Amino acid sequence: MTDLLDQLRESVLGRGEPATQEQVLELLRLPDDRLEDLLELAHEVRMRWCGPEVEVEGIISLKTGGCPEDCHFCSQSGLFASPVRSAWLDIPMLVEAAKQTAKTGATEFCIVAAVRGPDERLMTQVAAGIQAIKDEVDINIACSLGMLTQEQVDALSAMGVHRYNHNLETARSYFPQVVTTHTWEERAETLRMVGEAGMEVCCGGILGMGETLEQRAEFAGQLAEIQPDEVPMNFLNPRPGTPFGELEPLTGADALRAVAAFRLALPRTVLRFAGGREITLGDLGARQGLLGGINAVIVGNYLTTLGRPAEADLDLLGELSMPVKALNQTL
Repeated sequence: MTDLLDQLRESVLGRGEPATQEQVLELLRLPDDRLEDLLELAHEVRMRWCGPEVEVEGIISLKTGGCPEDCHFCSQSGLFASPVRSAWLDIPMLVEAAKQTAKTGATEFCIVAAVRGPDERLMTQVAAGIQAIKDEVDINIACSLGMLTQEQVDALSAMGVHRYNHNLETARSYFPQVVTTHTWEERAETLRMVGEAGMEVCCGGILGMGETLEQRAEFAGQLAEIQPDEVPMNFLNPRPGTPFGELEPLTGADALRAVAAFRLALPRTVLRFAGGREITLGDLGARQGLLGGINAVIVGNYLTTLGRPAEADLDLLGELSMPVKALNQTL
């Protein structure tokens, strides 16, 4: 019987054909003594189909906390006894954050709001913020504002939003165990409208929320069907006061297996290290991930948790001879 990695070397590396859901499941079940081989293949796939550049992004929360949804992993939900308080960021602070992000060499600056979907006040604030940033900072602007109407999609596109993030979070079959106040299908509809409007689609999720390996493979297959421009890979960092606050974080080996498996399922996609990598992988894991399929990172802090210092990630990229993708390469 032909070894699975040999099969994938021919189909994914050689021809650019994504790994199937069944193959992803086999990869997620590989023993630890095959992990190095898997990471090596995923790195080769990334280098062949994406190149050596790494896309760097910073994120900022425009509206924090007080969200009416019950995403079980999120400390920004107003339904849980978690410590995040509701707050709004003013326009000058938003512009300053964009300037600091650009100084790191980042090409993407994502404006995030903890909401079900944007109301008129939020859309007005976003429009003013985007214009102010564009007046002073040369950077692509992304948004993550929850579920959208067609009118809101069109408005964001007209504002010049480059990329819209809306994570599906987990496999369709497991989603009701993670969120009950809206559906997987509602999220997918926003993604459809965003793509049709011409904005880049950013869609990923969080691993380690109690899903089975079968559901993790299902999620990779569903993302491959959507064909997003970017997939953020988050790993659960359990937040006190949330329903998932007592879950154990993924092991580093399981996280790296997932990174490599998702790379083989999404050979041409921007695969971004996002939240939770510090607690799950640590410094060594960051290196292994970048040599195992990852080709984008969020630098600095996340929305409610601390990240690695931007300088640490940038120094690591230099050490690995991985250039930061230039702004004109992302347009």
